Amino acid sequence: MIIAVDAMGGDHGASAVCPGAIEACRTNPGLEIALIGDKAVIAPYLDKADAGVQRRITVVHTDEMVDPDEPPTKAIRSKKHSSMRMAMEMVRSGEAQGCVSSGSTGAIVAGGVLVVGRLKGIERPGLGILLPTKKPVFLLDAGATVRCKPLNLVQFALMGSIYMKDVEKLTPTPRVCLLSNGSEEIKGDDVIVEARERLRQTDAINFGGYVEANRVPQGDADVVVCDGFSGNVMLKSFEGLIKFCKGLVMDTIHESLLAKAGAALLYPSMKKLAARVDYNKYGGSALMGVNGAVVKAHGRSKAPAIANAIGVAAGFVERGALERIKTDIAEELVRSGSGTTLR
Repeated sequence: MIIAVDAMGGDHGASAVCPGAIEACRTNPGLEIALIGDKAVIAPYLDKADAGVQRRITVVHTDEMVDPDEPPTKAIRSKKHSSMRMAMEMVRSGEAQGCVSSGSTGAIVAGGVLVVGRLKGIERPGLGILLPTKKPVFLLDAGATVRCKPLNLVQFALMGSIYMKDVEKLTPTPRVCLLSNGSEEIKGDDVIVEARERLRQTDAINFGGYVEANRVPQGDADVVVCDGFSGNVMLKSFEGLIKFCKGLVMDTIHESLLAKAGAALLYPSMKKLAARVDYNKYGGSALMGVNGAVVKAHGRSKAPAIANAIGVAAGFVERGALERIKTDIAEELVRSGSGTTLR
């Protein structure tokens, strides 16, 4: 299996991506990686890797990259030799089975649609990510489609349900809920209300109604569906709150010797808790609805997060996620009698 990796994207560029790729190869003996980027910048990092790992990493040279401030669609169309686009071209051609980038979210979404291509029946893609909650919760959309129509939310619900059921295999009947500003049926705007009524009529989904943001960490839903704006805000709120709580605990511990002594006794448990809520362990967001394994890593990702994002892409391929999604979407198209697009 070959995963194409954009070595130039993200806040840290090759200094994070290259060590992350090396670590991913170390932990997955069946993995090969194509690093797309400036060979002169990449080479010093690979020189530090074991010979066995070096043999499984290929460098595809380019000195062109997508700048995060560029208009996403224009950048993907015009910069045909950018590291991000070349990684996606490898997926489209079949040279790679998946790709990973920590670059601009907008450009990754644009590339997923324009280069890799949408799945038949899907109007807009969505970024899906597992949240570090009481039990695994799949959030979709986490930032791909900012303004949604009811149709988009229904399709996100279907893809999220398929992912949790057939790919993660966490539950045979995932409970799918719409993120809203209340649990009562009078809540939600026109888009949410129409999506709710459509989901009630979709037999392929175990629809659980609305879920409020404060109930998401408690695992009230297996799949949380929302527009990309709301999902991205909630995701970053999670990250910020986790960071704040960690800092608050550390500040409290340093207030007294007694607190330090207690913390020493609790250290093993606290270490497990910190690992459980570490967003780096969740790697990246899968771009659901495109014809390939495209994974968006966090822009601030360092090497461990990059390695895990590559792991997400590899897992997507190994578990046959794309084939399962294609099959279930095709079956739903037949059930709904909608021909080529899920209504």
